[in-house]
Amino acid sequence: MCSTRENLRLSLEFGGGAEFLFDNKKKHVIDLPGDDWTLKRLLTWIKDNLLKERTELFMQNDTVRPGILVLVNDADWELLGQGEYKLQQNDTVLFISTLHGG
Repeated sequence: MCSTRENLRLSLEFGGGAEFLFDNKKKHVIDLPGDDWTLKRLLTWIKDNLLKERTELFMQNDTVRPGILVLVNDADWELLGQGEYKLQQNDTVLFISTLHGG
């Protein structure tokens, strides 16, 4: 059987309080159509499909807001080209909020 990859499977994880913006769920496994996905495109998908309210606490313009750390397979996204990083099958993308009220 010849198979072509039709979906891109990713694990999205949220911590440091960011999970409260996503139905208090720390881990989401998603299948995205096709395989031409960048982190920037993923952020738009997250905003449109997972983020239910208070978008401003997670995103600012077309990226994550300051204070949200983004790791791809435990590597800082800044080392990978940030939003331009091309996502790979079974990548784990972790978003950690470092913002705390007080």
